[in-house]
Amino acid sequence: MAKSGKIYYCQNCGTRHTQWMGQCPVCKQWNTIVEEVVSRRDVKKGAAAPAPKRVRTLRLTDIDGQSGRRLTTSDSELDTVLGGGLVPGSVTLLGGEPGIGKSTLLLQAALRMPYKVLYVSGEESPAQIKMRARRLGMDENNRVLILPETHMQTILPEAQREQPQVIVVDSIQTLHTDYVDSSPGSVSQIRETAAEWIRYAKETGTPVLLIGHITKEGVIAGPKVLEHMVDTVLQFEGDRYHRFRILRALKNRYGNTREIGLYEMTAKGLEPVQNPSGIIPGTHGEASGTALGMVSEGVRSFAVETQALVSPSVYGTPQRSVTGYDLKRLHMILAVLEKRAGMRLLQNDVFLNITGGLRITDTALDLAVAAALISSYEDEPLPPDTAFMGEIGLTGEIRPVSGDARQALHEAAKIGIRKIYVSAHQSLESVPDGLEVVRWMKVSQLYHLF
Repeated sequence: MAKSGKIYYCQNCGTRHTQWMGQCPVCKQWNTIVEEVVSRRDVKKGAAAPAPKRVRTLRLTDIDGQSGRRLTTSDSELDTVLGGGLVPGSVTLLGGEPGIGKSTLLLQAALRMPYKVLYVSGEESPAQIKMRARRLGMDENNRVLILPETHMQTILPEAQREQPQVIVVDSIQTLHTDYVDSSPGSVSQIRETAAEWIRYAKETGTPVLLIGHITKEGVIAGPKVLEHMVDTVLQFEGDRYHRFRILRALKNRYGNTREIGLYEMTAKGLEPVQNPSGIIPGTHGEASGTALGMVSEGVRSFAVETQALVSPSVYGTPQRSVTGYDLKRLHMILAVLEKRAGMRLLQNDVFLNITGGLRITDTALDLAVAAALISSYEDEPLPPDTAFMGEIGLTGEIRPVSGDARQALHEAAKIGIRKIYVSAHQSLESVPDGLEVVRWMKVSQLYHLF
């Protein structure tokens, strides 16, 4: 017989509490504790306890290292972010905003894989998935099995019967299990269904790809412990109204988290971007407030266009708006320009945009951001065929970047850049022919361009 009781869970960290509180004492977040009804199954009096599962300890030298060979997804960008492909028995969680292309990414990956794939759909009907596959031009693939089900006690026996080599779940928030008496999408349901998939993956050696919703704050919905349970957490970023998307690894037990994947949304699905610098338009440098910056993400370097607009504020409080860049980082650069370069921005609105719908986290873009701000403030365009690469410190010095500067220089020369401004302390082994490198110490030297 099952007994029901009320339990209070924190939606942020997943901690269980006996009563409701305004602030979670563990993660210190406000208004994240919700009430859930859970069922507890009693063991009959006198019933024998189930026999424990026999396990065997292994010596490290006795473990077969060949069993961890990766499975390719036939998607070069996805394989790069994963660290070379899917690891047998791994569980990967993919998050992203609604409409960004999470389902399209994993469906086309499933259709391209040379393996038997089970696609568990809790959000779309088989007819809708067929329409999406037809749009992708791959609706004749007979290796992909569609299972429109959300009940875990129905899904797992079907998976054991079909024995797929890869499983895709869309999405984890739609699933529910009989072991928890609460609605799908609740903290306890997400945690328990994820735990069942992890157990299945480890016991059978089948890679599982989970799609997860995100909250309005931009984090994956559900308890934070969900991200700790899985092996890999991927984030699909971009503006749904722009063509380009970035796939990042927030956590990866089988590879580094500095790699990114670049995609372009087309009428036939997501296509890998072979030349990232091709994202930038050909009109940069013709108007004030635009600057090219060289950034490095993982093993690749490419150029991005930074657009800035500095104008007198017509309201009492000046606005600071950012698209594709860290707002706190912009505030720091503005403070440095006021203190070290003599700019007066207190009564000006500042708008900053990274073109192409990309979101850049590399601090090597700082110098390009400062150059675009000064260009807009002075209403003077920067010299043509120039680029910037450098981090700005609080004292106004231009610091060297930590990425592969040599690859960034070769990429700059390949797209027609003739002069690039870097830190005076940047170590460079070689400079491509036709590219002039200018070394600067202080951010105030940007005024020498006008």
